[in-house]
Amino acid sequence: MKFETYPFEKLNELLSDVTATSEYELSSLTIGEPQFETPQFIQDELKNSSELLKKYPASAGIPQLKDAMRNFVSKRFNVSLQNEQIIPTFGTREVLFNFPQFALFDKKNPVMAYTNPFYQIYEGAAIASRAEVIHINLTKENSFKATLSDEELKRCDLVILNYPNNPTSANMSIDELVIWVKKALEFDFILINDECYSEIYFDNNNKPVSLLEASIKAGNENFKNILVMNSISKRSSAPGLRSGFIAGDSTILKEYMKYRTYVGCASPVPLQKAATIAWNDEEHVESFRKIYKKNFEIAKEILGINPPQATFYIWLEVEDELEFTKELYKKKHIKVLPGSFLGREGNAKGYVRIALVENENKTREVLKRLKDFINE
Repeated sequence: MKFETYPFEKLNELLSDVTATSEYELSSLTIGEPQFETPQFIQDELKNSSELLKKYPASAGIPQLKDAMRNFVSKRFNVSLQNEQIIPTFGTREVLFNFPQFALFDKKNPVMAYTNPFYQIYEGAAIASRAEVIHINLTKENSFKATLSDEELKRCDLVILNYPNNPTSANMSIDELVIWVKKALEFDFILINDECYSEIYFDNNNKPVSLLEASIKAGNENFKNILVMNSISKRSSAPGLRSGFIAGDSTILKEYMKYRTYVGCASPVPLQKAATIAWNDEEHVESFRKIYKKNFEIAKEILGINPPQATFYIWLEVEDELEFTKELYKKKHIKVLPGSFLGREGNAKGYVRIALVENENKTREVLKRLKDFINE
């Protein structure tokens, strides 16, 4: 297997011969990792559960964790899941990588489609699955909304969407997702939505919807061919807990659960205990949302950028993203991620991704630096 170099390694290589100014401290706006302390009540539960390290964790997860995840889906999306319709996972990265290998194993000439630009684990999964790839190109012209022709969809065995979207911050309405559900049923392919940014939203009257909601609206109440993935990493500022889930079609998940017993990716019990109380609590999530909302208000004030519906990314259009990245680092000691490192076939050229994951003061200072650079 030959995997593409990861975006952050490409960035290091790009900047290896560039000497940054010493006038400013380094500000890295590259990685989607919240720069806030994990709430104390979550840390305390982890510490208090440490004696459970003596136990092997079950692949299916502890019942309390699964219940907490089901409660989250019920309260957030008004979708009631049965136990067999959800599986706790070790974050979403591992399941995004190994689920396609499971799902496509018996396909003679598997075809996998996913949004482009993308989270690179999708591409890695396609390579590991020996799948032909169809890129779902997200462009300014289509408002970064996912579309494929019926001819392309007929060939697909597995499609991965990602809404709210990384890196473009675009989102899709329930009616737009309903169309995708109907196509998954019509052409009999597995449809996944990676929903790990669903909880970083800024308007309680305009929350991102789940593909599960769209499936029900489409009349597909058993979620045939439909799966979603979500994670606690962004929601609770706890990426180290590695707590996620896959939910939807119970027929698919029954066989996938057998597969997972061999993978050996069960989360340690203390992490599951801490994740349980995090999934059950909403107050701490709201406090993080307020921080991200304020950051986008600052971005609008300084850069004139309209806040997205969700995520903490700015998808900034520039003339030459590689030159922009090098010069910004050189003159202002700011790191951003070139869009071309996140896409293929030239689709993400002319953009940089900026992650607003710091506190208000740091965000204001670095965005002023960025504005000064743009105006030079």
